[in-house]
Amino acid sequence: MLLTRKSMLRADLTGYAFISPFIIGFLAFTFIPMLISLYLSFTSYNLFTSPRWIGLGNYEKMFTGDPKYWTSIRVTFTYVFLGVPLRLIFALFIAMILNTKSRMVGAYRTMYYLPSIIGGSVAVSIMWRNIFSNEGIINKLLGLFGAGPVRWFGDPDAALVMLIALSVWQFGSSMLIFLAGLKNIPHEMYEASSVDGASPVRKFFSITLPLLSPIILFNLIMQTISAFMTFVPAYIISKGEGGPLDGTMLYSLYLFRQAFMFNNMGYASAMAWVMLIIIGILTAVLFITSKYWVFYETERGR
Repeated sequence: MLLTRKSMLRADLTGYAFISPFIIGFLAFTFIPMLISLYLSFTSYNLFTSPRWIGLGNYEKMFTGDPKYWTSIRVTFTYVFLGVPLRLIFALFIAMILNTKSRMVGAYRTMYYLPSIIGGSVAVSIMWRNIFSNEGIINKLLGLFGAGPVRWFGDPDAALVMLIALSVWQFGSSMLIFLAGLKNIPHEMYEASSVDGASPVRKFFSITLPLLSPIILFNLIMQTISAFMTFVPAYIISKGEGGPLDGTMLYSLYLFRQAFMFNNMGYASAMAWVMLIIIGILTAVLFITSKYWVFYETERGR
């Protein structure tokens, strides 16, 4: 009995030894910094002096005394609620096209996935800025149709559209996940519906979407979180200013400006925690409402 307990203890210690790098990394780089950030959110701290406790002062300023904060909220929600659905729709459309038997389908998948790999880089953001410049290819194409040049960097609405277009262009990761989900839908269901005379549109809404709904939920949650944390494109395209007229002042960019340009680390910490709460609420809403539109095969036999 004693040997059994010793062997069990040895096995437990071995297991903890294997997972210790993750535990140490989680504590050192995630959990403890989060606790420090929570404390700093109740202080006035500028990196050069000791934190001074001010209670809810940062949160009061955020909600009642900072108009730019509400501008960043509006811009970010517009970016998320327009960009994420468009990205998912485009990703599903391309996934359905690639869900065919073709000798070149592997190369096509790689080509469509590349924007997701390099889409968040500084180089692509600079390229995007050049494409939408006054003499860029987009304005030249619009000129061919008589639409005239668009002042992408002079109109806040146009600048936000430019950011959303870049977001939609990075659809590769969602496309691959959708493609994997489409591969798991039994082909017999489509054959049976064809025998019953179902049209392609009816097959899509009666078979594809219901069986793909768990994948849609996963992609929707992951892409929503990712969209809220978008920083590099807005920073590069607006040169860190969030312009024109705060039209590209995403939440993460404004948080960065408060923390590292204005040295308001306490205020930036409070902003980070509010963002965490917003993302948590939206994720919870998606999970709660999913029971009305997400179909799981395991539920069919209940």
